Amino acid sequence: MFQHITVLLEEAVEGLAIKPDGIYVDCTLGGAGHSERIASKLGDGGRLIAFDQDDLALDNARVRLAPYMDKVTLVKSNFRYLEDELKGLGVPMKDGLPQVDGILFDLGVSSPQLDEADRGFSYNHDAPLDMRMDRDTDLTAAEIVNEWEEREISRILSVYGEEKFSRQIARNIVQARAKAPIETTGELVELIKTAIPAAARRTGPHPAKRSFQALRIAVNDELGAEEDALEQTVRCLAPGGRASVITFHSLEDRICKQAFAKYIEKCTCPPDFPMCVCGAKGTLKLVNRKPIVPSEQELEMNPRARSAKLRVAEKL
Repeated sequence: MFQHITVLLEEAVEGLAIKPDGIYVDCTLGGAGHSERIASKLGDGGRLIAFDQDDLALDNARVRLAPYMDKVTLVKSNFRYLEDELKGLGVPMKDGLPQVDGILFDLGVSSPQLDEADRGFSYNHDAPLDMRMDRDTDLTAAEIVNEWEEREISRILSVYGEEKFSRQIARNIVQARAKAPIETTGELVELIKTAIPAAARRTGPHPAKRSFQALRIAVNDELGAEEDALEQTVRCLAPGGRASVITFHSLEDRICKQAFAKYIEKCTCPPDFPMCVCGAKGTLKLVNRKPIVPSEQELEMNPRARSAKLRVAEKL
């Protein structure tokens, strides 16, 4: 089984307000920590549907969730297909839409994927440049690094990684690949390091962290999938149902914040009106006004949780 510390475990599951007979979806199965906690709270009439693209995660879940498999359905799919997948799983429908009581997201790459050296996610292990969460897909980090135009590489490093030295890194990559293909994470790390001034390398996180994040997001279209899935989440929640979303960097969190804000009630009356007369009604309400972050105790146990934020919203 995976060695995995689940981030914001209690807070994310408590945010769902589990009903023993409810139907819940874990869109990011990963190490199955959240799924195990949700399943443990379900009664005979309850059901958990868990998504993952990674065969290893699904295999691990079959072991970890063995005591609960009578109420668990595992789905190999990207969560951007949430609505269509639920339609085929016998979930109650209303107005042509599947209706569930809670949906959880724990976004980004899972710790087991980072720790599995040959997946190419980590800048700490030398491995083939891959970074695919679903190995049945075609696009790899090697293709981006070796075939995409310099301008596009610079753009994704800047936008997805918020890397201020994106132009220098992209230039280094293009110059190096003209001599020989860049095939491993180790080669890429060295190219990134040489593009970043020594003073900048001495402070902050690993110099390759932002670039690796950006490539991983591009390979897996993570932000596009998040946007698609959150839109479907609002449609697929039954009244009173909740969405619990854990993000790990500002881009993910911004998308979640904006997706929720889009559906929260906004009065359009002039500010000098003594009472609301516009009748504007929202679809969601925030359960917590500010995002929930890990406790100091959790951070001591799991430093990888440091950037995590949890947002919870309820369907009206």
